[in-house]
Amino acid sequence: MPEPSPSGLDSAADGGRPEAAGVPARDPDLRLEMWSQPRLLAAARGMVDHLARRVGFDEVTSGQISLAIDEALCNVINHGYERRPDGRITVSIWAEACVDAAGGNLLVVIEDRARVVDPATIQGRDLDDIRPGGLGVHIIREVMDLVRYEPRSGGGMRLTMEKRTECGCQPAADPPAEALGDG
Repeated sequence: MPEPSPSGLDSAADGGRPEAAGVPARDPDLRLEMWSQPRLLAAARGMVDHLARRVGFDEVTSGQISLAIDEALCNVINHGYERRPDGRITVSIWAEACVDAAGGNLLVVIEDRARVVDPATIQGRDLDDIRPGGLGVHIIREVMDLVRYEPRSGGGMRLTMEKRTECGCQPAADPPAEALGDG
């Protein structure tokens, strides 16, 4: 059996790949491990926004994706870890650029060891209830094409989110070299 990662978030016998349905059999293109500290959210947002743009999403859609990821991370920090700064969170991202058109696909899995919540109880508040806060789940569900919450074996939660391109093309196995350049 492989050694667990320093964060203790390994979830599969293959070295830490999430065991969620629909997750590729290959390792993620990008993995970020972070503490449950709000000061780290800007770096995570920036990373997601930049990657979404490199894969082919436009500026507005990239901003929406990074906002959805930020909201999900805020929910883990505030509700899962109850604002404790010592919790670990892993963000794994699989990114695919389209070969024949602008656009791409992103699959994001956020895992934690925070308190377990029944996925059926994870609901956004009523939008008619006008007050600050409480819109994170609504934003996530509006922005992303797929949203699935599930408890993890051994404790904690897993949130799987996917944003698919609207270009209708087939994603490439590997992004074209020009998609990964410094332009």
